Amino acid sequence: MTQDVASAATLLIGQRVRSGREDDYLQWQKKLGAAAARYPGFRGVELRRPSGEQTDWVVVYQFDSVANMQKWVNSATRQEFLDRGADLFEGPGTQQVIAQDSKVDDTLVTVVVSHRVAPDQVEDFLAWQADVDDAESRFAGFRGSEIFRPVEGVQDEWTISYKFDTAEHLDAWLTSPERQRLLSDERFTDFTLRRIDHSFGNWFDYGNTDAPPPSDFKTSIAVWMGLYPTVVFLTLLTAPLGMPLWLGMLVGNLLSSFVMSYVTMPFYGNPILRFWMSPSKNARQPLTNIKGLALVLAVNAVWAVIFYLVTVKFWTLP
Repeated sequence: MTQDVASAATLLIGQRVRSGREDDYLQWQKKLGAAAARYPGFRGVELRRPSGEQTDWVVVYQFDSVANMQKWVNSATRQEFLDRGADLFEGPGTQQVIAQDSKVDDTLVTVVVSHRVAPDQVEDFLAWQADVDDAESRFAGFRGSEIFRPVEGVQDEWTISYKFDTAEHLDAWLTSPERQRLLSDERFTDFTLRRIDHSFGNWFDYGNTDAPPPSDFKTSIAVWMGLYPTVVFLTLLTAPLGMPLWLGMLVGNLLSSFVMSYVTMPFYGNPILRFWMSPSKNARQPLTNIKGLALVLAVNAVWAVIFYLVTVKFWTLP
């Protein structure tokens, strides 16, 4: 493990939203994020919905330094928002800080753990954490970990960040006898765990928060189903402009990203595939997976026939 004296800061805030107030919370959080964007050093904010064993909504803020992040955390603006939104939550939220040179890697499944450690147990904690790191490093898919000391004026906890390549490999570690044995040490059982995954960000809306995140295979297939009609439609729309290939691809890729994020996946991909991407506990397997894959193939086959008729029988591209 390494400790990084950092020039960037990631702030994770977890809050449990009252049942039935989710829409109100989304509007409140959208305005709060816009307010944060006006503060110095702001780099971005991302909202993570509850998923799997994590029942909290998690907001990930990025700032260029701990100092600028602290200005936002302690600002009167943020406090006013917290006062106005107090009735949206079931109890107080949790806060974790990672101070480092780069943001949380969104291409991997990342877990952030915060521990409260008594001053006289720091050396024992570091030795115990070294054992944890050694144990998890022997599991398939492990991609590294970092440990961060408490940040004065921001948080009192020690924060550990570790990454795995897939949700399945991470779950193997989280449920392993080795981890349970290490957690039996009662000195270090006061901790908060936050899981950050879904490498396609807000392209997916998981309606079933009790289900684990879908596999990389499923997300890739879902993107394929959404990307095919998106790209073809945009190609048909931009073809009359007569742009050269290099410029057409540049513009087309930009438009595809926006359309996928704001139109295709929210209103097309998610509603159709939610039963497959986030199946209920009672879903029959492997029947549900077979139905999901068959549906994707059928939908894309229909699009292929439509686009063949449009571009070959009725019209040809300029």
